[in-house]
Amino acid sequence: MALTSWGQLSASPAAEERWWSHRDADLPTLNGTLLAYGNGRSYGDVGLNSGGTLLHTRGMKRFMAFDEHSGVLTCEAGVLLAEILEVFVPRGWFLPVTPGTRFVTVGGAIANDVHSKNHHGAGSFGCHVRRFELLRSDGSRRLCSSSENAEWFAATLGGLGLTGLITWVEMELRPIQSASMDVENTRFHGLDEFFAINAQAEAQHDYTVAWIDCLASPIRGIFMAGDHATSGRLDATIGKALSVPLTPPVSLINGVSLRAFNQIYFHRPLAARQRVHYAPFFYPLDSVLHWNRIYGRPGFFQYQFVLPTASRAALDDILRCIAKSGQGSFLAVLKTFGDKPSPGMLSFPTQGVTLALDFPNRGASTRLLFDSLDTLVSAANGRLYAAKDARMSAEFFRRSYPRLEEFMPFIDAKFSSDFARRVFP
Repeated sequence: MALTSWGQLSASPAAEERWWSHRDADLPTLNGTLLAYGNGRSYGDVGLNSGGTLLHTRGMKRFMAFDEHSGVLTCEAGVLLAEILEVFVPRGWFLPVTPGTRFVTVGGAIANDVHSKNHHGAGSFGCHVRRFELLRSDGSRRLCSSSENAEWFAATLGGLGLTGLITWVEMELRPIQSASMDVENTRFHGLDEFFAINAQAEAQHDYTVAWIDCLASPIRGIFMAGDHATSGRLDATIGKALSVPLTPPVSLINGVSLRAFNQIYFHRPLAARQRVHYAPFFYPLDSVLHWNRIYGRPGFFQYQFVLPTASRAALDDILRCIAKSGQGSFLAVLKTFGDKPSPGMLSFPTQGVTLALDFPNRGASTRLLFDSLDTLVSAANGRLYAAKDARMSAEFFRRSYPRLEEFMPFIDAKFSSDFARRVFP
């Protein structure tokens, strides 16, 4: 069948799909290419393999071992982050780093070296991976860690699934006393106010992030700083999610609905301090299943970049460019990355400020906007996030990921993706 990325931009038919259910099985012998496919939450084409074989890894979803004293979990790579939370939050443990959705596999979190609202203190997901097994198409199996097959470890963390199949993972969880979060909310106007609030919040809180209205000039937003509560129930129960039942022919996100949403969201009643369950704090969009359908049949792009901390003027220029285009995003997330280096050769996070935005696919006008944004990001020595990308040029990717040449020898000859064929030499 033809699978689409989360952005639903285009169907990408694989020649064959296989369900992968056991970590000890051998890879199939094929003439074409392979790619592991987890839960399909990558926005662009890193998880697609047109004309090749997709190995569905959700069958590998077993917990293998857990140390109650250290919090070290060993599990198969097809386990969802949601499944880890369901089992271990009631036991007083939480993910060390989690992206904005819990519906991703552990293998996918490693392949894209995901990040969270706590990067300034915890770094990326890969910083908490102790070791994993990598199965290559030649049948070899490598146990990879920072001390054993260390180069393979670095190549696979953030390696976009191209070094082979991750079968199982040993990772660290963090202890918690409650399933609730203590959150402080602050409205702000302009980048100067954002950076001032952010500097103070990062020194005092584990998690920091801001929603911004990127159509306002100057920007305005809501800054959220949170910590795990030190008392309360260890309850992983999450209420029943709503669902978007079908994909409309056109996007429900347009200039009128976007401005209305931003106006209402910014001015909604907002408690300066509140205690909430972890789910709405970390995963607000997970409360609506198939929310990507609201963008209609044309689909949508997510554009996420990181700029060096000193590039304030470039961030101003980018925001002005977006506001002028009128193609803003109702989901615009602004935060900073800390100085803890990510362990992967192609890991996206690097010290600086990052902004993630969703754009309805309006064809040529949207791509022209991205070309303009690429120019500004590149001039500031920034980079784009491959897990969210669907149209970055090969030249831009090579220029912004300086360890690419170091990474290339570790690619498995049988593993490939639509993204790799688009951007790699």
